[in-house]
Formats: sequence, C-alpha cells, structure tokens
Amino acid sequence: MAHFRVARQSSLSPAEAWQRLTDWPRHGAHVPLTEVTVEPPGPTRPGTLVVARTGIGRLAFDDPMEVVRWDPPLGDRPGTCRLEKRGSVVEGWADIEVSSRNGRSQVVWSEDVRVRKPLRLFDAPVAWSGRLLFGRLVRALLKE
Repeated sequence: MAHFRVARQSSLSPAEAWQRLTDWPRHGAHVPLTEVTVEPPGPTRPGTLVVARTGIGRLAFDDPMEVVRWDPPLGDRPGTCRLEKRGSVVEGWADIEVSSRNGRSQVVWSEDVRVRKPLRLFDAPVAWSGRLLFGRLVRALLKE
C-alpha cells in the first residue's frame, strides 16, 4: 500500500473547513481530468457513494468511495470522515480529520491506497503523487 499524509492549518473555523473539504463535487475543479459525483444526492452520511471519474474517454476510470464514518466537528470535538475505496483500479481508504487548534482549523488528510494487481509496482509513485495532489487540493479548497 502507498500511504501518505497531508496536514494543513487554516484560519477557517473547523465547521467551515469541514464543509469545504467534504463538498465532494468541488474536488473535481481542483483535480485534473476529474469529475466527482455523489449518490444519493443530499447530505453526506454513512453509505454515501462518492465517485471520482478521472481520465479522458476510454482512458478514464472510476474511483468509487463509500463513506463509512461521518462525524462532523462539533464544538471542541474534531470531525472525522472515512472513505473506503471500492474500485476495480484503486483500493484502500482515506481519512479526513478537522480539529480546532489555537483558534484555527487543523486538517489532516491521510490515505492508504493501492493500485490493484498487476500494477502494485506503482505504489511508491502513487504515494508521492498523492501527497502532492492532495496537498494542493486541500490548500485550494481551504483558500476559496
């Protein structure tokens, strides 16, 4: 598995940072060649399916992720979300944590991903590129 972790601080409140980070369709605006859909529409909850379709035409693939934990931040309690990747190309999980720290939001995005057989040799490049891509994504979502 390729593991990476991105940590960022923001002047946004934890509730606002959470809302921006979990507005799934907005992710597609910051990830090249990617469109994100959500089923069922409406508020995210356990069982929500988030599908990121990346690529062009026949060279595209779906990365379906099921929300298995959904605890938005509340007062001093940190927010946590876990997505489990259920695709035929990518498997693993992603955790999003948003907490309050010195009057600011502390965001930690962690992923453990694997490109399915026979492409496991790509685990190291996937970790490197994931850290870069999601670092930029988190920064962009918190900046808007």
